[in-house]
Amino acid sequence: MKKQILIAAMALTTLAACQSERVNPLLAEWDTPYQTPPFDKIEVTDYAPAFDAAIAEARADIDAIVADTTAPTFANTIEALERAGDKLTRIQYIFFNILEADANDEMQQVSLEVQPKLTEYSNDVALNPELFARVKAVYDQRESLELSLEEATLLEKTYKSFARSGAALDDEKKAAYREISAELSQLTLQFGQNVLAATNAFTLNITDSAAIAELPDFVKEGLAADAKARGEEGWTVTLQAPSYGPFMTYSSNRELKEQLWRAYNSRAMVEGANDNRDIVKRIAELRLKMANLLGYNTYADYVLEERMAESADNVNNFLKELLDATKKYADKDYATINAYAKSLGLQGEVMPWDFGYYSEKYKNEKYALSDEMVKPYLKLDNVKKGVFMLATKLYGLEFKENTTIPVYHPEVSAYEVYDASGKMMAILYLDFFPRATKRGGAWMTEFRPASFDAEGNEIRPLVSLVMNFTKPTETTPSLLTFDEFTTFLHEFGHALHGMLGEGKYASLTGTSVYRDFVELPSQLLENWATEKEYLDLWAVHYESGEQMPAELIAKIVDAKNYLAAYMNVRQLSFGMTDMAWHSLTEPYTGDVEAFEKASMKPTQIVPEVEGTGMATSFSHIFSGGYAAGYYGYKWAEVLDADAFSLFKEKGIFNTEVSTSFRENVLSKGGVEHPMELYVRFRGHKPDQKALIERMGLK
Repeated sequence: MKKQILIAAMALTTLAACQSERVNPLLAEWDTPYQTPPFDKIEVTDYAPAFDAAIAEARADIDAIVADTTAPTFANTIEALERAGDKLTRIQYIFFNILEADANDEMQQVSLEVQPKLTEYSNDVALNPELFARVKAVYDQRESLELSLEEATLLEKTYKSFARSGAALDDEKKAAYREISAELSQLTLQFGQNVLAATNAFTLNITDSAAIAELPDFVKEGLAADAKARGEEGWTVTLQAPSYGPFMTYSSNRELKEQLWRAYNSRAMVEGANDNRDIVKRIAELRLKMANLLGYNTYADYVLEERMAESADNVNNFLKELLDATKKYADKDYATINAYAKSLGLQGEVMPWDFGYYSEKYKNEKYALSDEMVKPYLKLDNVKKGVFMLATKLYGLEFKENTTIPVYHPEVSAYEVYDASGKMMAILYLDFFPRATKRGGAWMTEFRPASFDAEGNEIRPLVSLVMNFTKPTETTPSLLTFDEFTTFLHEFGHALHGMLGEGKYASLTGTSVYRDFVELPSQLLENWATEKEYLDLWAVHYESGEQMPAELIAKIVDAKNYLAAYMNVRQLSFGMTDMAWHSLTEPYTGDVEAFEKASMKPTQIVPEVEGTGMATSFSHIFSGGYAAGYYGYKWAEVLDADAFSLFKEKGIFNTEVSTSFRENVLSKGGVEHPMELYVRFRGHKPDQKALIERMGLK
């Protein structure tokens, strides 16, 4: 017995010694395929100490640049800055991407603890007078340095990033800038966490089979699966898009839909722990104060200086021109649906919770087209093959799944991506389905951008696509709606931008471009969704294997512009309220709902509903990177409509056109001004007429 106790004690001692000697995988060299993140070895407890160590290492890199006694040069200052803190950058890419895609309470707590340290470090770099003096010294002699275009752009952007981050401020204003940026970083993080919590907090459990009898089988199966996963009886509707959207579209139960719609459109807008109303006002106020400190009248002025649009006046005029050209058609869209609903016996006006149901029924009647008809031909596995096929036809890319690459969740898959010459271009991660640990929506991101290291070795990007698509059920595979298919194409367009990026400097490659240009590759790819020549190649029924019928494709094409004006004005409303929040010249202390309704009034189509709004869950502008930039989606639509017209003219798989787009847009990143890149590809500047014509409103 004593011997057994001794052996057990020795085993525990050995285990403790092994644990104490464990190397933090975030700080170690990675022996994974293509040096991909070792997700299978990373634990949540690794992040905080890794951040501390990496921040200390990054500070040492900066200190070394400042302490250099030789004269400032492009190499010892600008390039050195570009590569300073590489390990910290690597950890940030991993942590903040996982925080969006697979977070838990522990991760969120780490983020709140780490964010102030990162903000402090960032400010210490940006506001370091000795460092800025070296950067300025190189910048002042830029005309005589004989730099390459890429080097000259890096120098220009480095200098501007310092100037736009307060480096030229006096000590008193620098202190104020530090306080503002620190509070902003915390508030934007808290905003996103509140939205996620508010989204997860509401569910609607239905136990009466009569209430869901009319729903298509795929909807009922999805709701039943959600209920089962939660340990509930019957069917459960959540505020996640694959659950909420179909219920709102197919249910005729106005009472339940109103309840759901009000819950969705008041997320983080009611009293309680997740209330974002004061946070919205404070973020807007702090952004205004920051802009004023830096010499700008509004935050929009500050942001738009570094955008294709260049000024708030240009953006507001752009939005107004599109609104003037389409509002009357959008009103007609609503009037059509309203009249149709009344013809079916609806009492009163079509309310926001009615619109999806009646517009879907009208589409079915007018175009004989519904999601239920299309979904069997959009099995996720087939869609994935079709999207890969498009990349092969346009850019010669090949995709090979690699199951030895560690992934951050069992549902994620990883692919090696090769070009026609056999060069390994990227690793692509795909993460398709919603979960409580993932925020809503769909996005492309990177765990590593393209670049070259200090020794001249090329580093290829690690690109990730994160979606919230319809889950498979026990009896049916994942069948996508047409909107989900289009979303896949959209995000894959971003992925192509990242995967095909070329260049020395990570800050200039791939999607590191002006925010109102970054949506061009994504929105361009959406155009293939309604091309028969493309759909004919892969879209088959998941059970019979039969090709999607020509008449069904024709219906999709005919319905392409259904409600186009209505959806256009809806997008304009988001851009306008974004500009309103960020064009403030004085802090706003009033009611958030009232501000939003006033800013959206010119675009109002459906009846207003008191007690609801989107500002408190508008993550794009209050916790994402689209502040004073949401207009960019419409801006890019103008670009993509004009760009796709060239494919339509030459052929949708024309390699001459696709090669030009790859060489002049996808591969160039942010090395040149986007308008120069676009004109080089297209031969002229874009015109709004192409978008108006595409919507069928000419």
